[in-house]
Amino acid sequence: MSLLRLPLVLAFLVFSGPLLAATPPVQLNIQPDPPGPTIARQIYGQFAEHLGSGVYGGLWVGPDSPIANTRGWRNDVLAALKDLKVPVLRWPGGCFADEYHWRDGIGPRDKRPVRINTSWGGVPEPNAVGTHEFFDLAEMLGAETYVNANLGTGTPQEMAEWLEYLTSDGPGSLAQARRANGRDKPWRVHHWGIGNEAWGCGGHMRPEYYADLYRHWSTFAKAPRGNRPKLVASGGQNDELNWTEVLSRDVKQRIDAISHHRYSLPTGDWKIKGSAIGFAEREWLSTLAVVPRIDANLAQQRALLDRHDPARKIALYFDEWGSWYDPEPGTDPGFLVQRNTLRDAVLAALHFHVFHAHAERVKMANVAQMVNVLQAMVITSGPRMVLTPTYHAFRMHLPFQDATALTLQLQAVPRYALGDLAMPQLSASAARGADGKLYLSLVNVHPREPLALALSLGGVVPTAVRGQLLTAAAMDAENTLDAPERLRPQAFEARARNGRLPLELPAKSVLVLEVLP
Repeated sequence: MSLLRLPLVLAFLVFSGPLLAATPPVQLNIQPDPPGPTIARQIYGQFAEHLGSGVYGGLWVGPDSPIANTRGWRNDVLAALKDLKVPVLRWPGGCFADEYHWRDGIGPRDKRPVRINTSWGGVPEPNAVGTHEFFDLAEMLGAETYVNANLGTGTPQEMAEWLEYLTSDGPGSLAQARRANGRDKPWRVHHWGIGNEAWGCGGHMRPEYYADLYRHWSTFAKAPRGNRPKLVASGGQNDELNWTEVLSRDVKQRIDAISHHRYSLPTGDWKIKGSAIGFAEREWLSTLAVVPRIDANLAQQRALLDRHDPARKIALYFDEWGSWYDPEPGTDPGFLVQRNTLRDAVLAALHFHVFHAHAERVKMANVAQMVNVLQAMVITSGPRMVLTPTYHAFRMHLPFQDATALTLQLQAVPRYALGDLAMPQLSASAARGADGKLYLSLVNVHPREPLALALSLGGVVPTAVRGQLLTAAAMDAENTLDAPERLRPQAFEARARNGRLPLELPAKSVLVLEVLP
């Protein structure tokens, strides 16, 4: 990604005004040595569930649609997602996965059975998108595949046969059936989830019961050598630790990762979650303040894993995260349609920083969801498409995919407080990119106050920084179908002067920089 594709609108910033003159700058020192763990590119993963128009309409329009498409997948959305370099795509759910039977989605489309999606809206599921279509999409995007098997209503035999259909290159009947359906060679299956949210929609299980099921099912999750997916156990949610505790302690056979889910609700109340737009400042802060709790929980989970898995063979997959607001008025509540604003971009960047900080164990994260659902990258309506602020946050952070985390030393970071809510005003993350360059991501969560920074690199002042800034006048600034360019990154540059490199980080902003030594 080029960080300088956009017109330069901020350059050579210096402290100005009484606020910054009276407030000492935050001291930020990047330590290039020793290097930390690799930030797995899969941390920037995506999630596509059969939910609302997350697949049908938003991604899939069918090969006969007047909307331009490639083998049924709409070209405009494909192009946008290719620019994100999607590293991994999770499918078919979510809750939908535990009612999905893979044989419904193979063979001629006009002969596939129509089912009812009882998880999301009770609408017909045509099964037009199945195994072949999903893997075609993943290959076009260049993304790894993460498939969630049906533990809730399926059987170990059904799962085992799906894996054989996907991965076998032999003369068996399942591989022959795949060839008859148009795919000669096996697909590459990278990650295989055994169930989803076993504590809730996946069966309302206790972790001990699920651990027994995992041992049973994983025994039959077989694939040829060289195409064996990483096996993912369904873990806990929110502040829970017991799922990670039980699974890492009691499952001694093959377990490559444990999943975890957490959503950010402004009110914390699932009945009245809060609005996506027109919200008060308190709901700005309450939404963002979930992220420090995620940071604390991941630290606790890492401690548990270090006790039960000192060899560090088990990864954490934070495979559902993002904002969850009240549904957009006038839409089907089961379709989880919501607006996407600057708040969501800031929330995304805060999540990235936390995942970077725990990169030693967090090897994947999947935002919910990719298109038209919850905290989406892309919103479509008929033939039209718009990129959301969250999309721009993901694209700005492309240099952090497979980068090497670096230590940051911060001094004098102020608190942003409102009533009983508070969090640090500044969040930061630094890394050396796979291209050898040094990158810095900064977030100012305060919606009204800028922040003065003094940057150094190993105690030495860099010569310059350049990158992209995302901010707006309003907390709920958004892109719409009629105004798709209202909120987009702007180029940013600053140079050292008189031995100092002072920066002003605007209120409610995300800034990603290349640091020039």
